Amino acid sequence: MKKFLILFVALFIGIGNVAFADDVDMPATGGLWDNWNTREEGRDAKPVSDEDFEKALKQVDKKINKRKYKLEKKNMPKGEEFSQSNETELIAGEHSDKDSLPVVSLPVELLVGEDVVPIGHYQVKGEKVDGNYVLKLYQAHYEIAQFPAIETEDDFGEDIITFAKWTPEGSDKIKIMYGSLEFNAYTIIDIRYPEN
Repeated sequence: MKKFLILFVALFIGIGNVAFADDVDMPATGGLWDNWNTREEGRDAKPVSDEDFEKALKQVDKKINKRKYKLEKKNMPKGEEFSQSNETELIAGEHSDKDSLPVVSLPVELLVGEDVVPIGHYQVKGEKVDGNYVLKLYQAHYEIAQFPAIETEDDFGEDIITFAKWTPEGSDKIKIMYGSLEFNAYTIIDIRYPEN
């Protein structure tokens, strides 16, 4: 209780001194706010534009956070060739920014005549070539294979407009289904089995 009383008296005296400080330290010019637009050296303060203020803040921030800016500068990609998704740049150049090719992941090797399409992820593009529908498989910007396709009105149970997916057709074939705004189509391709 004694400590509480001493603390209370000290706070009361401290608050009292702060309350009377305005009257004691008044400058000789008449008031505390009479010299707000001048500096101690007697020069006038100049207004600062928003751009100058932001520039000054950035300079101070760079000085305070030197490590952060060094790391950002070090981690920046170098060169003009860098792209986050450079494997699809050429294909994307053929389409509008809103249009993107669907991707299908093939778990088996496919036969294309004498050639083999390896296991992997492929972008699927449907086109009408010489009056016939085809599905083209791309990896990076290279066309890997082209298969004749059959147009259909079936949307294969998909809710999205542009899609590509596959299902097995028996034990030796795979069915790749494609859908877009222009048309829906599918193709059935032979699976390559390695010789035992």
